[in-house]
Amino acid sequence: MKAFTINQSKQWLKTSPNPIAKVIFKSLKAVLHLELPAPKFILRLVYSAFIFTRNLIAHIMRILCWTPLFKGRVQSLGKYLNLYGGLPFISGPVQISIGDNCRVSGQSTFSGRTTGNIVPTLTVGNNVDIGWMTTIAVGNTVQIGNNVRIAGRTILAGYPGHPLDPTDRAKGLPELDSQVGEIILEDDVWLATGVSVMAGVRIGQGTIVAAGSVVTHDLPAMVLAGGIPAKVIRSLKTHNSEAK
Repeated sequence: MKAFTINQSKQWLKTSPNPIAKVIFKSLKAVLHLELPAPKFILRLVYSAFIFTRNLIAHIMRILCWTPLFKGRVQSLGKYLNLYGGLPFISGPVQISIGDNCRVSGQSTFSGRTTGNIVPTLTVGNNVDIGWMTTIAVGNTVQIGNNVRIAGRTILAGYPGHPLDPTDRAKGLPELDSQVGEIILEDDVWLATGVSVMAGVRIGQGTIVAAGSVVTHDLPAMVLAGGIPAKVIRSLKTHNSEAK
C-alpha cells in the first residue's frame, strides 16, 4: 500500500495540471540534476588522481594477491605473467601450464571436465593474450601455441557440460565421451571478439577467425575464416608475401 501511494504521488507530480504540482516537480528535478560547479582543470586533476589511485590499487592487488593465488593453482607458470583485472575463475580438475610473457584477463574462466578417465590439460605457449570474459572449457586437452591472440568473450568449448538427450539432461547426467574433444590453436592464431571454437577443432598456424564466428571444423594455416559455421574467406599467404 505504501509503495502504491508513492507511485501515485510520482504520477500526480508528473501529470497533474495543478500549479503546485508543477512547481514541486520542477524543484525535485532541479535537485536531481544538481551539479557542483568546478573549473575544468580541477576536474581533470581529480579524474587523473582517481585513475592513478585505481591503477595503483590494481597493481598492488596483482602483485600481492591475484598472481600469487593464481600461481598456487596452476601446474607451471613462466616468467612475466601480466594477470590484470582480478583472479580468473577456475573450476574442475584442469591442469594448467602457461609459458612466458603471457597476458591473462582476471575476468576469464578455465574449467575442466569432472567426469571421464582423462585429466583435463590446458597448455598455453609463450606471448599469448587471453582476453576479457574468455571461457576455456577443457574436455581432455586444449593446446594454445605461441603468439596466439584470443580476444574478449571467446569460448573454447572442449566439452558441452550436458548430454544431447533431454531425459538425461533432466536427470543431471554428464555429457557423453563422444561429445568431448581436444582443441588446438597453432602458433600465431588470432581469434577475434566473440569467437566460439567447438570440440575436436584444430586451427592452423597464422589463421585469423573473424568476430562472432563459430568454428566447428578444422581450419588450415594462414587463412582468414568467418561465419557460422566458420569457412575460409581467403588466403593470407599472398597478403604476407606482398607486405614483405
